[in-house]
Amino acid sequence: MSEKSKLVQRQVILPFILITSLFALWGFANDITNPMVAGFQTIMELSAAKASLIQFAFYGGYATMAIPAALFIRKYSYKKGILLGLALYALGAFLFIPAASLQNFTFFCLSLYVLTFGLAFLETTANPFILSLGDRETSTRRLNLSQAFNPMGSLAGMAVASWVVLPNLLSDKHRDAAGKLIFDTLPEAVKTQERVHDLAVIRDAYVALGVIVVVILVIIALTKMPGSTAGGTRSKGTLGRLWHNTAYREGVLAQVFYVGAQIMVWTFIIQYADNLGINKATAQKYNIIAMGMFLCFRFVATFLMKYVNSRKLLAVFGLMAALCTLGAVLLVGTTGLVCLVAISAFMSLMFPTIYGIALEDINAEDRTLGAAFLVMAIVGGALLPPLQGHIIDLGTVAGHPAVNVSFALPLVCFVMVTLFAIRRCRKCEKLS
Repeated sequence: MSEKSKLVQRQVILPFILITSLFALWGFANDITNPMVAGFQTIMELSAAKASLIQFAFYGGYATMAIPAALFIRKYSYKKGILLGLALYALGAFLFIPAASLQNFTFFCLSLYVLTFGLAFLETTANPFILSLGDRETSTRRLNLSQAFNPMGSLAGMAVASWVVLPNLLSDKHRDAAGKLIFDTLPEAVKTQERVHDLAVIRDAYVALGVIVVVILVIIALTKMPGSTAGGTRSKGTLGRLWHNTAYREGVLAQVFYVGAQIMVWTFIIQYADNLGINKATAQKYNIIAMGMFLCFRFVATFLMKYVNSRKLLAVFGLMAALCTLGAVLLVGTTGLVCLVAISAFMSLMFPTIYGIALEDINAEDRTLGAAFLVMAIVGGALLPPLQGHIIDLGTVAGHPAVNVSFALPLVCFVMVTLFAIRRCRKCEKLS
């Protein structure tokens, strides 16, 4: 195998490792936050729709900061973009201190909003940088390899949520004989005392995360990185070229649907289990199983791409994810929950593969801004979960549990991803 055709060339192994480590870092933030929706819903006595504003704030930060991040990186460098991203990440985590003190849900949302400003910088930097570290032919596989470390961070975030945060929430321990929560029926003095305790538990997890981020910031600041830039500061004509690239334009839309589906599946698995009388800490273990499958299948998908066209693989995985989601909608009980967990196996390759296909024919000058719009597509995770929360709040729909019916939303999303893959397959066959 020639040096050029290697997945990661020898001379860029160190920057590849350093940048890949960031994928785990934002994965941790994503998946310690998902179960917090259910936690805040109980602690602050919120509806599912209002509690899901946590996700609106979290993923809304990506949409707000992706373009400014791209422009900053184009003007300065990848390293400076990473350092600013880590600084904003830490700031958002430390804002949990005054938020917990004030017991203000809006302040918590603001803290996460700032935190994801930092994540927007990191993702806008890391994804195109990984694509650029080698031959274009291996770029999608290389990004899949780096993205495989994202669920490792996610698993760590889920583990902290499952074994450190959720089991120590006093508000989740009050249940009736049927397993339903009764925290809202407690005397106000008891609720106030337990709310202070539970918000402190959540606060401490994020403050510890902030400390870790600061340490990583210092390490990267002291490490010599390649003097690479993101393609200069001129953006004239870039938007027009991006818009007229069909694969890119459809890729951004597909990414909106995929991220929306991913966040809905991982956020509301706890509510799905809660409807079966399963407490939050136990339900979070199903999330961990789902993420374990996601991680394993990410490596499987990376291997399969050596032999199967990435577009065809995306189409197959999209179809299987849609079928599993249909099972979660129609099947009430443990079988539906198993279908819900299984979706994660087929989501595993979607984000990096859509990303790689969308940027495949984008020139180096346009790639950073192109990457920014793909990061902005994460806004799907901000817009769709509140809508699903509104459906869940209905309780039942035509005699069927509303939490089951709500997964019709991610079902539609997976159908859209599958159609994108099929269209790109047909286009590729015409060109070959």
